[in-house]
Amino acid sequence: MATATATAPALQAETEAARGVLGSFLRDFSAPLGPEELPPWSPQGSGALSRAEARGELAELAGGLLAARNAPPLLTAALIHAATDEVLQTDLSTFEKSGVEEEQGDQQRLTLLDGVSLQRYFFNKLRDICCEWQKQLPLLRPLKRFLFVSIHAIRNSRRKMEDRHVSLLEFNQLFGMMDDIDRAYFAVFDGHGGVDAANYAATHLHVNMALHDEFLKNPSEALKCSFQQTDEMFLLKAKRERLRNGTTGVCALIVGNRLHIAWLGDSQVMLVRQGKAVTLMEPHKPEREDERTRIEALGGYVTYLDCWRVNGTLAVSRAIGDIYQKPYVSGSADVDSFELTGSEDYLVLACDGFFDTVKPCDVVDLVLDHLMKNKGDGLKTAERLVAAAKENGSSDNITVIVVFLRDPQDILADFLRDPKSLVISEGAQDSPFNFFSSETNNQSDSQTTRSA
Repeated sequence: MATATATAPALQAETEAARGVLGSFLRDFSAPLGPEELPPWSPQGSGALSRAEARGELAELAGGLLAARNAPPLLTAALIHAATDEVLQTDLSTFEKSGVEEEQGDQQRLTLLDGVSLQRYFFNKLRDICCEWQKQLPLLRPLKRFLFVSIHAIRNSRRKMEDRHVSLLEFNQLFGMMDDIDRAYFAVFDGHGGVDAANYAATHLHVNMALHDEFLKNPSEALKCSFQQTDEMFLLKAKRERLRNGTTGVCALIVGNRLHIAWLGDSQVMLVRQGKAVTLMEPHKPEREDERTRIEALGGYVTYLDCWRVNGTLAVSRAIGDIYQKPYVSGSADVDSFELTGSEDYLVLACDGFFDTVKPCDVVDLVLDHLMKNKGDGLKTAERLVAAAKENGSSDNITVIVVFLRDPQDILADFLRDPKSLVISEGAQDSPFNFFSSETNNQSDSQTTRSA
């Protein structure tokens, strides 16, 4: 597939669209917030937070505010980076709350920041930047690589939706990375016992990863450490706010010609290459011999109560959160990395609500069938996969992210030319697998479909 380049008219159109969004934002918020005014987002985003939580929380709030105004993702990421950087380079001691809390298990003291006053200051900074950029829009570096992404999530038969997902094609822009290495990040978090841990992981894990000292040199190590750090941060929050819930998680980070994956629990990521389902990981379940041995060595136990459970409660053996099941339910993720060069079709990230009822080999058939019926249009691919899980009896929350690594129309065309060449092989173990080279780009019209 040929390298995509932006034409002058296209760049001009994008620039005008960005200025339009900035103008709309400034019309909605014509003046800075006063000392007692509340920021224009829900009260849920107004609690106390630690310094380590500030960047993720502020970025999440701004992202929602800008998305509601249809801001382009590239502009949104650049605005968030500029505003959070300016705020976090100031002296945050003026936002400290008078009370402090002792960290669990040691004598260090955790100073909390007042969420409302910090967010008010952040919002006014964001507004100031919008004013500056409307007059002189900085150069927004477009993505060199384009991935087509399809996402669908449903509550299904459950009382609450406890899944969360993240799709960050503008990873470099969000963190101000100016090198020539393309990066993209995707994640699915499946909460249990509540949604707090899943929300927290979706907000903070990629931030912890990007800020890790080893991120540029060793992304896999940074990804692994970010799980542990996010778990430790959430446990402090759980202690002070008396939260008992947890979340599994699976992440895929694309850095140049490398794919890095990490996971806790039973959410999974799979790859399809030339029509073959390739197993990349093994979920963390209590019945795994190594997991059972680890749990029992710590003094816990694994028992069968409709399924295998840790200490008779959780059906997963690793997760972020679950404060009362630590250390038996570990917050240490497994990671793996693969060299990528060019023949992969797509990645699928999903929670157990999907993979418990749809086998990897069936994913290949379902995607091809969908592409054939829709003439290569991959927009609603994730929706078709979610429907299949529900048809197969899943009553759980279901979230599916499909990241096409090649144009869906090219995948369909290859199949139609030579169906026999795309032999489906469940659990095929032929890594290292290929990816696209740096000279190849995928479809630029990325689409996201979400459903609560």
